[in-house]
Amino acid sequence: MQVSIETTTGLERRMTIGVPAAEVENAVAARLNEAARTVKINGFRKGKIPLKVIKNRFGKGVRQEVLGEIMSRSYYAAITEQKIKPAGQPKIEPKSLDEGKDIEFVATFEVYPEVTLSDFSKVKAERLVAEVTDKDVDTMIENLRQQRQEWEEVKRQAKNDDMVNIDYEGTIDGETFSGGTGSNTNLVLGSGRMIEGFEKGLVKSKAGDEVTLELTFPEQYRNKDLAGKPVVFKVKVNKVSAPKLPELNDEFFAAFGVTEGGEAGFRKEVAANMERELKKASKNRLKTNVMDVLLEQNEVDVPTALVGAEIDVLRQQALQQFGAGAQNLDPSLLPDELFREQAEKRVKLGLILGEVIKQKGLRADAAKVREAIEDIAATYETPDEVVNYYYSNKEQLDTVESAVLEDQVFDLIAEQAQIKERKVSYQELTNPKQAAEEDAGKGKAEKPKKAAAKKPAADEEKPAAKKPAAKKAASADDAPAAKKPAKKAAKKTDKD
Repeated sequence: MQVSIETTTGLERRMTIGVPAAEVENAVAARLNEAARTVKINGFRKGKIPLKVIKNRFGKGVRQEVLGEIMSRSYYAAITEQKIKPAGQPKIEPKSLDEGKDIEFVATFEVYPEVTLSDFSKVKAERLVAEVTDKDVDTMIENLRQQRQEWEEVKRQAKNDDMVNIDYEGTIDGETFSGGTGSNTNLVLGSGRMIEGFEKGLVKSKAGDEVTLELTFPEQYRNKDLAGKPVVFKVKVNKVSAPKLPELNDEFFAAFGVTEGGEAGFRKEVAANMERELKKASKNRLKTNVMDVLLEQNEVDVPTALVGAEIDVLRQQALQQFGAGAQNLDPSLLPDELFREQAEKRVKLGLILGEVIKQKGLRADAAKVREAIEDIAATYETPDEVVNYYYSNKEQLDTVESAVLEDQVFDLIAEQAQIKERKVSYQELTNPKQAAEEDAGKGKAEKPKKAAAKKPAADEEKPAAKKPAAKKAASADDAPAAKKPAKKAAKKTDKD
């Protein structure tokens, strides 16, 4: 076998491989002789078919099959011999495949880049720290109450944050239009669900009222046929309901797995979970900060094959967010460019961390892997079963080991980096986006909506969702896998 390699551009390599004709012809002959002993052809006894007949009938197909196998085998033998590490699959182009002659083909592929690591002592990052205050605990408990909010019918005028049940009909120039009518529709006033003026026009209405609203669709309305047009809505108010939050009693505490200690015990449990969430959020924010600095300080060429594979992963993750409906979605609706920047960043970071692992000879610490699995298992009713599940499922175990190894790399870098602490609020650390929005909204003339009118943010729910003390089993919707034991914590629901 003859091998020659040339660099085309960047990470791309072009490898020409030659294989002696004798190797090909011997393999073809052996395959035809095997066929002569096993195939059945009318007019011939099995095993007595002349080789000439076999060659005429199957020779072309057998040769193509053998050529494919030899090119594949020769390619892998060549990259092993040349100590090359390809990134992705090669593009194979035959150059000469004539019978009786040496074959020659070209394999074009990318290689992994050489990664030169920067000095980790020059990495500057910020660790955010916070304390869980009594006010933070009050806010969290209020969020938990909102999750279990119910609606109670009232005999009074409606106000913001109330829910009205309505029938409505919209007309444009006296004609109804698609999507402009509804019956027995529940609407929370102040939620911003309807076009501007609709909900405000129902404030101070009461059950039995009929209200006419003369409004205009926004210029940027999603339905271009309606955008900017005047519309008249005739609305009948069927019912007005006010939000009713559950009382802080033993029944409420038990829903979160706290059966002893009353309100003081419940607050202690909530605070403990918030502390755990705070610690995790602080580490994750620092980790993101450090990784961003690594990307800035370490220039890395990125193989397009790896980026393409990562784009496919991100696209599939995006499709999965659509649930069962994802099966009917065309992946091409989510073009590569939508994910390219994130994919390149993830591939670069993977190459940098991989080089650290290689240079330092790191392996996932078995004790830390066990600890990580036990932390996961602590949120389920039968922790021992969950631990066994992870250790008997290689794919799940590999996922945990990869996460632990990544944490070990981060810890190693963080030990050498220049890290300063900055104190922030619990909200800013655990939910920076919402905190920023609230800060931006301060000082505005418009009165902010009450928290009770909105569903709590997903991040605000996390501490309670991971409560080890909770005993109530989750619904089937929460089952992480078909054979994985049920979780301890009760499923949270947001009521309409």
